[in-house]
Amino acid sequence: MKKKRKHIFLAWVFLMPGLSGITVFMVLPFLDVVRRSFLDAMGREFAGLENYEMVWKNGAFRLAAGNTMLFLAFAIPVLFVMSLVLSLLVFKAEKGILKTSLILPMVIPAAAMVLVWKILLCTDGVLNQILSAMTGKSWETDWVNENTSFAVLVVTYVWKNTGYDMLLWLAGLSSIPESLYDAAQMDGAGWVARLFYITMPCLKNTAGLVVILSVVNSFRVYREAYLLAGSYPNQRIYMVPHLFGHWFLTMDIQKMSTAAVFLVLGAVIGAGACKGIGRIMR
Repeated sequence: MKKKRKHIFLAWVFLMPGLSGITVFMVLPFLDVVRRSFLDAMGREFAGLENYEMVWKNGAFRLAAGNTMLFLAFAIPVLFVMSLVLSLLVFKAEKGILKTSLILPMVIPAAAMVLVWKILLCTDGVLNQILSAMTGKSWETDWVNENTSFAVLVVTYVWKNTGYDMLLWLAGLSSIPESLYDAAQMDGAGWVARLFYITMPCLKNTAGLVVILSVVNSFRVYREAYLLAGSYPNQRIYMVPHLFGHWFLTMDIQKMSTAAVFLVLGAVIGAGACKGIGRIMR
């Protein structure tokens, strides 16, 4: 019992520096954000739920929040499946050049990547020229600033993050004992059976990590959206970071605080729903 208490004490000693930093730089500031969300514009008088009602009825907030949720609903499943399939294909690959080529988008600076996308997708870009040559008609579509902007943003995000998620899947695949596959193969199990009865169950924890990190990285897609279309993009890719940037310029602290609380509540509810679905599937 004393030995167990000693281990627990040592664990807390080693955790204290990290927990202290999280408390000082994340927990306490967020608690202050929650406090400010209930104050008036001057930050002096209690405003109750007025700020929440004002933000919820704000058309820009609802547009940005809806676009962000829609982006998550489309981009995360596509990234999840694509990175998993690629990791399964290259796991046994002997040539490292294949894996390296898939990871290259991770190290390319966002500004350089966006410049390439602009060359491809602008009105007189490479894609329009190729389509014009193939169809014999003049193509002058502005893929970034028209109705196709949402699809462009999803493709950009998936292309940028596939290599990162693939590394996570490869780490999970390398931890699966080969003896499981050998035993299943001796019992006559084909590759489909081995995939669904060995590989996928063993990757359950890795799948949760991939989803969490993909959601976190999805909020960083603002860089690409901003560099592609500026501060006022097509309304289909008007995201929450755009809204926060505009409110920051006008110093609407109460609006930003209230919106931040809304987003955290949405994230907590979403995480709880995913956890509940995971328990049901088990």
